[in-house]
Amino acid sequence: MNLSELQPAPVWRHFSNLCQIPRASGQEAAVREALAEWGRARGLGVKADAAGNLVLSKKATPGYENRPGVVLQGHLDMVCQKNADSAHDFARDPIRASERDGWVSAADTTLGADNGIGVALALAVLEADDVPHPALEVLLTVDEEAGMHGALALRSEAVAGRLLLNLDTEEWGELYVGCAGSVDVLVDAALPTEAAPAGFAAVAVRLGGLAGGHSGIDIHRGRGNAIKLLAGFLHEMAENDVDFRLAALCGGTAHNAIAREAEATLALEGGKAGLQEAADRYVAATLKHLPAEDAGLRIEVEPLAAEPASTLSAASTRRVVALLHEMPYGVRAMSKTMAGVVETSNNLGEARLAGGKLHLNMMVRSLVDAGVKNLAHEIVYLLEARGFERHRVAGAGPVWTPNPDSKLLALAQEVYRRSFGGEAKVQVIHAGLECGVFAALWPGMDMISFGPTIQGAHSPDERVEVASVERAWKLLTGILAAIPL
Repeated sequence: MNLSELQPAPVWRHFSNLCQIPRASGQEAAVREALAEWGRARGLGVKADAAGNLVLSKKATPGYENRPGVVLQGHLDMVCQKNADSAHDFARDPIRASERDGWVSAADTTLGADNGIGVALALAVLEADDVPHPALEVLLTVDEEAGMHGALALRSEAVAGRLLLNLDTEEWGELYVGCAGSVDVLVDAALPTEAAPAGFAAVAVRLGGLAGGHSGIDIHRGRGNAIKLLAGFLHEMAENDVDFRLAALCGGTAHNAIAREAEATLALEGGKAGLQEAADRYVAATLKHLPAEDAGLRIEVEPLAAEPASTLSAASTRRVVALLHEMPYGVRAMSKTMAGVVETSNNLGEARLAGGKLHLNMMVRSLVDAGVKNLAHEIVYLLEARGFERHRVAGAGPVWTPNPDSKLLALAQEVYRRSFGGEAKVQVIHAGLECGVFAALWPGMDMISFGPTIQGAHSPDERVEVASVERAWKLLTGILAAIPL
């Protein structure tokens, strides 16, 4: 890594250290223990709860003892996405981060700046001897990306501070005061299988080359979803009377990431003949409706030597293809109160079919509770209409409703004006933030969220702007120093 000369040096040193420790959602034990040991060595308060959340605390600097305590908050886990040809093992290998042209990114994988940079900013404050601050608690949650399970398991006594700075948003120059709520709609169904019909040949249909991205932050960009596009091609095959059976399907890796790749194994009447040409035509037509970052879209058809042990029946194949083709994806509604902000959306994040067992995960987001409820119900009705009765709605993430009278927001704006000139943009975010959980757990807690510029989160294109990290550090330390009596 070549991050050692970047500024602010303590922030980048902590981020480099985080890159050395695997920290997929649900697998944060190693990074939690490393930070706990670091905190104990520095004489900080250290406590962890049964869910694995970690709180590091530091006494107020002289003169700040009577000022309100502040909680700095981020999450330990990261989304693990890699390019198809990458051999990276997220359970073992460090993230290979490097700087180029003012941006830090990783080789062939997600970087983990979401939320590693936020964690690093908080750790650097704990380490600093020259940053005045009130009593500090750094709350580092687990399993945020998989459903905010760490935050949802917190007890009200976890922290004492009632001012909270969430460091998990990704557009410098914006102060966030609200976020979308969400639910997951999941399907786990067992479908009847049978032997492939005589004379049918096995082929793999692989779709890739898409940009993907964060299902909240990037959903408005109109990027293609690999599962949906593959289903569209299979639907087109069926409409053109191509006789095939689905044996397996695999697409997407996370409910909150736009699927970049998908693959289906088919038993196909007549084998590959003409199928690649049909795929090429489908790609050419689809590219007309996709943004430039999806220009790499491709479909490859490969004959397989071994026939699948079993396939879905013709009827079940039609049901699955029709369901995926009809599933809502993308923006459903734009906010009527926040110009340019998505109100409601759905992401088809995961699709798996193997041995007749189908798993789907759809993530519904909205800035209003009714938007989450209504779109989730629509998806449930679609599932039941297609005969998929085994479904559930789970993983509710609460809406964080903006507080227009936030004193912390007013203070942050004052520090921003003094430090950078002009006004920061006050925003709500279509992605989910743990602040929604905290607002329900700690009524009356004053909260805002900000962070440096991160692009391509939840995809191997993830990168963080170096200059904006330094600005975020200046804003963070400026707010802490300005907390009033």
